[in-house]
Amino acid sequence: MSDGGWTAVVLAGQRPGETSFADAHEVAAKALIPVADEPMLARVVRTLLQADHVDRIVILAQQPDMLLAGSLAWMSGEQRISTASSGDGIAASIAAIAGQAQAPFPLLVTTADHALLDPAMIAAFLDRVGNDDAAFAVVERRVVEAAYPETKRTWLRFGDGDVTGANLFALRTKAARKGLEIWGSIEEDRKKALKLMLSFGPILALRAITRTISLDAALLQVGRRVGMTVRAVRLPFADAAVDVDKEADLLLANRILAERQQR
Repeated sequence: MSDGGWTAVVLAGQRPGETSFADAHEVAAKALIPVADEPMLARVVRTLLQADHVDRIVILAQQPDMLLAGSLAWMSGEQRISTASSGDGIAASIAAIAGQAQAPFPLLVTTADHALLDPAMIAAFLDRVGNDDAAFAVVERRVVEAAYPETKRTWLRFGDGDVTGANLFALRTKAARKGLEIWGSIEEDRKKALKLMLSFGPILALRAITRTISLDAALLQVGRRVGMTVRAVRLPFADAAVDVDKEADLLLANRILAERQQR
């Protein structure tokens, strides 16, 4: 994949349950919680501005104007940055702007709490997307636990090992909208995940539950059924798996950034 051409969408909203985290740090939204003395959102946006692949950035949040105030007012004057208001659900909000003049394909989607994101992670991910309609980044369990054995992550378990998400998603073509529809169905009610797997056929669901299918093989079968191609990109960076969802994550992120600065 050549450099340039990507629209980066930063998910900077928050669910109702996340307000207590922001309140504890006396800020109006989770995206404004400081990491290494800088709001998380600012760290992510600065990284995206430095990334060779990224042409433009859209900040998606319930109240984007509120976020781009005070110390983040500089974003309003940056020509490559725009904002969009999110509606009901992340997937539907992305779908509303995907392919529009503000956010043309291909799209790189990440989150405001990806405080350790750096240009090397972005390049490694986008260089491996290839010609697939959609892709998402993962980090293998052995990579994460070798670096940070104390961190608690949500693991996706397959026959070829456990992985965790890295909050990087590529929507390369219009066909990727089908992936947003799947995302939306899970987002509305996570308890429907098993029902979703069954919709792809009982054999695939059974193999996923019993971990007798690899991640790549499962994605190949799902892609065929929904009419799109999707790939999981395995990143070699343990830091890519650390997002700041809770206090323990914040402490870890601050420690990692302090160690980076010392190096």
